[in-house]
Amino acid sequence: MTERVKKEPLMHISKRADLVWWKGWIIRAVAIVAALLVCALVIVWLTGYNPIKVYAEMIRGNFGTKRKIWILLQRLAMLLCISLAVTPAFKMKFWNLGAQGQVLMGALAATACMFYSKSSLPSWALILVMFLAAVISGMIWAFIPAIFKANWNTNETLFTLMMNYIAIQSVKYAVAVWVPNGSGKLPILNPSTHAGWLPDLFGQEYVVNILIVALVTILMAIYLKYTKQGYEISVVGGSENTARYVGISVKRVILRTLLISGALCGLAGFLLVSGTNHSLTESIEEGMGFTAIMVSWLAKFSPITMVFTSFLIVFLQRGASAIATTFQLNESVADILTGIILFFIIGCEFFIRYKVNFRKKSKEGDK
Repeated sequence: MTERVKKEPLMHISKRADLVWWKGWIIRAVAIVAALLVCALVIVWLTGYNPIKVYAEMIRGNFGTKRKIWILLQRLAMLLCISLAVTPAFKMKFWNLGAQGQVLMGALAATACMFYSKSSLPSWALILVMFLAAVISGMIWAFIPAIFKANWNTNETLFTLMMNYIAIQSVKYAVAVWVPNGSGKLPILNPSTHAGWLPDLFGQEYVVNILIVALVTILMAIYLKYTKQGYEISVVGGSENTARYVGISVKRVILRTLLISGALCGLAGFLLVSGTNHSLTESIEEGMGFTAIMVSWLAKFSPITMVFTSFLIVFLQRGASAIATTFQLNESVADILTGIILFFIIGCEFFIRYKVNFRKKSKEGDK
């Protein structure tokens, strides 16, 4: 009777051991180069333009003038702040998709303080009140789904997502009340007195925003890596049963972590109102609440690495907008290029975490 020999599959996937950091960055660099080559082909196919000129315009769109550089840094700071906000919850595997709503509620509270103050407070006092109101509002908005998750194990993904829509409509309602003429657009508040506006430093209006977010980044890195609470977040994220076994109160960790997450989202709302726009719309955070999810994930929840991932995404977004304007392209073309690059960057994470093993040729005499 002939013995059947079971062949190994042509290839199989296995999880890598921890990859040396520089090898991971080499893989990411190769992915970016490959993405740029694919984008070059797409540019030639869709527009007929020289890809090198298009890429040069992306760089000019970000670094062409001093003003553009400061706008780039301000956008980076805001995206980084929101990314830092969602990171503790994500590391705990609490999927907080409500950053948009938490930022909006913080911005709404800060704007209300500015709108109703009527110059009755000195600017420094008004800024302090706006800051406290924004942070507390963000904390409350994050604390609500945390209570339901901690006590009744509700689905935090849907809960936080639905609360975004409530926040959006709350902002629309407030603006409609404050602007009864029906325009739906709140004008810049206190343009003459600048009450409630963060001060300029070195002649630039965004420096305070950037410095605050830089400080928050350092503190968050220390908090997650070197404190007991950061350790508890990691343990709960690894296994709630293990956390309970070693005496960690999972409920307390969930509530505390979401308060921190909401506070940072509220801070972002405050900075957008007091340090950037000095007004309020339902799109004031410009979709950064969801982009922050990708920033945090790509950085593997490392606050320092988030600086680089935030920069990359902001650079691509602003660069895509610049080429759409300069070459009079449909904005969809710019979005296609951004999507291709992000697809390659996200896809390369697979090869960082896993490796593909091919079947070795069988030697003579082996069954």
